Order: sequence, then C-alpha cells, then structure tokens
Amino acid sequence: MSGGSRESSGEGPVEGSGDGPVDPDVDLRVPAQRAETAGAHAVAVLAAVAAGGALGACARYALTLPWPAAPGGLPWAVLAVNTAGCALIGVLMALLGKPGGAWARHPLTRPFLGTGVLGGFTTFSVYALDAVRLLEDGAAGIALLYLGATPAAALGAVWAATAATRAAVAR
Repeated sequence: MSGGSRESSGEGPVEGSGDGPVDPDVDLRVPAQRAETAGAHAVAVLAAVAAGGALGACARYALTLPWPAAPGGLPWAVLAVNTAGCALIGVLMALLGKPGGAWARHPLTRPFLGTGVLGGFTTFSVYALDAVRLLEDGAAGIALLYLGATPAAALGAVWAATAATRAAVAR
C-alpha cells in the first residue's frame, strides 16, 4: 500500500509515507508505538511467535500425517488445515478487535496465537509444493482446482468466522 491515510490509535488520519505499515496495529511514526518493536519487548514478541509457530507447525503435521495425498490426488488434509486455520484466524481477529475484551489485554496474545500458532498451522509452502507435485504427476486439472479452491475456501472461512464471531460477541 502506498500513500493515502489511515487511522492510528485514535489520533485521526495520518498521511502515509509511501512505504505502508509493516503491522497495521503499529505506526512506526508514533514514538510510543515504535517502542513496541524495540528492546526487550521485541525479544518477547519473537519468542512468542517462535514458540507459537513451533506448536502450530507440529499440530499441522500431526493432523496431515494420517491423510497423505495420493499421487495425482487432491491434498484434502492440507486444504482442510488451511481452511480451518483461516477460520480460527477470523475468530481470533474478531475477538482481539473487540475493545476492552479479555483477549486483547495481553500484548503477546496476537503474536503468539495469530502469527505464531495459526501462522505455523496454516501453510502456504506446502500448498505451493503440493501444487507443483500435482503438476509433476500430470494432474494439471487437479492442480488448478487446488490452486483455486484453497484461497477461495480460506477467504470464505476467515470471512464467515469473523462475521459469526462478531455477531456472537455482540449479543
């Protein structure tokens, strides 16, 4: 994203520098927010992401190991993991976005659960590798189906889960 403006911690619109934010929750031009990415807090965030990523990747491996894709067959397990992971990301982001919610209180909740656990659980690299393997196996039609179905299912899952969670929390 370049240029334009966005809201920043209730301070109103802030003109973009053209670089775009690295993290939409952190505006590096605001000293208090820039401090979130430095020093001991940066080490804690890195540790939270690493620990969460290891847990998420192990969970994905454990769930996909019993259901390997047959040569030329659709990798259903990876498709299901990516779809479920995106739904969980939608739930998490809706909960974290609720002002004053218990989920949003700890500064390491999002790095640990969102970037770490769910980032490690979902997988773009295996998705891409599976598509290449399908092409190498001569299953171009299945590869195209998989390449289209995965992002469609993932986006649909995150949208539906976010909407459902927001509706449930609003009650």
